[in-house]
Amino acid sequence: MIDLLIAGGGPAGLATAIHGALAGLEVVVVEPRPTPIDKACGEGLMPGGVRRLLELGVPVAGQPFHGIRYVDAVSGRQAEGRFRSGPGLGARRTVLQAALAERAAQLGVRVLRRRVDQVRQDAHHVSAAGLTARYLVAADGLHSPVRRGLGLSAPPAPRRQARYGLRRHYSVAPWSDLVEVHWSARCEAYVTPLAPDRVGVAVLTTEQAPFDVQLARFPLLAERLGAGADRTPVRGAGPLRQGARVRVAGRVLFVGDAAGYVDALTGEGLTLAVTAAGELVRCVREGRPAAYEQAWRDLSRGYRTLTTSLLWARHQRRLAPRIVPLAARLPRVFTGAVNLLA
Repeated sequence: MIDLLIAGGGPAGLATAIHGALAGLEVVVVEPRPTPIDKACGEGLMPGGVRRLLELGVPVAGQPFHGIRYVDAVSGRQAEGRFRSGPGLGARRTVLQAALAERAAQLGVRVLRRRVDQVRQDAHHVSAAGLTARYLVAADGLHSPVRRGLGLSAPPAPRRQARYGLRRHYSVAPWSDLVEVHWSARCEAYVTPLAPDRVGVAVLTTEQAPFDVQLARFPLLAERLGAGADRTPVRGAGPLRQGARVRVAGRVLFVGDAAGYVDALTGEGLTLAVTAAGELVRCVREGRPAAYEQAWRDLSRGYRTLTTSLLWARHQRRLAPRIVPLAARLPRVFTGAVNLLA
């Protein structure tokens, strides 16, 4: 009998599979797309995420970074906070997923090219993709088909602007050992060092406009990147805010973006997914799957509170232009906030 049937072979699903295999559970992952899967992502792992992956036996190749720098898009004014608990890691999403897939294979996890279209469950089992298991883990992303199919997606918040993410890579040597967050009046641009000759630039915005139009709002950054640098095609995602009514619905449990997502503003998504995967497996192994709901809430509370607060400030006309100057005037507070996320 399969203990955990996991819908989704991205980082959240594979991390859950590895946690499950290490706990002695029979795990099967179903994913219709071949590995690795590329998608829009900031591609920065905070120090806690790096540690969680190493604990799982998953070394990931990438470029270390040592903190976060906020930059005003026009004036260039800066505030920076350095990590106290070790470096983070800029890593291509495809590289991260391939490393997780290799570790899962080492542990005997089966990955089947199937799609979860319908979920049926009773008091003892759950069936999906032609398989029956004790539990189904929905790790099928931001717009989780499993979450929608079960009617568990929360409605959009009224009067709240939707945000979208766009990502492109540039063949430019990183000019900093920090992740830079450039703030303009309408959007932010996140610059993550990925290799000695490559950076990733992710733009988060409420406006559905082409990447180059968004980048023009960051003249200092655009000059850094240079007009002649090789660049990859743009990938996009959104709307970013996705609510889930619950994380546990009978024998179906949600992890990663499928469990609910606020925004990519604080860069905690991957770390939260890997850590929550461990909590999910612990609750299942202990025979208390319903306890995962509260465990997820406790684990994600800091992320949800800080991200929601920053988003609120971002959308206040008077406060938004003061975010970087305020961080620069209060370096200890800013560094403390950075390390709270780390």
